[in-house]
Amino acid sequence: MNESSSEYHTDSVRERLSMASGYSTRSIDLDAIVVRYETQADRCTITPRECPERDRLTTWLSADVDAFVDLADAR
Repeated sequence: MNESSSEYHTDSVRERLSMASGYSTRSIDLDAIVVRYETQADRCTITPRECPERDRLTTWLSADVDAFVDLADAR
């Protein structure tokens, strides 16, 4: 198997994300909010637990619930 030639290194990516978002990428407490629907897939929104109010409308990630896996199952 060939080694990856990617120029992206985990630590530098974390550092850039931290600088861009204003949050530490090493230790962030997150909340998961699930909205259940009758006629479409349930949606889960992940957001930082402590997020300044000015950032609440832009600091989140939403996806269908089946896109998420239990951490213990992924290890």
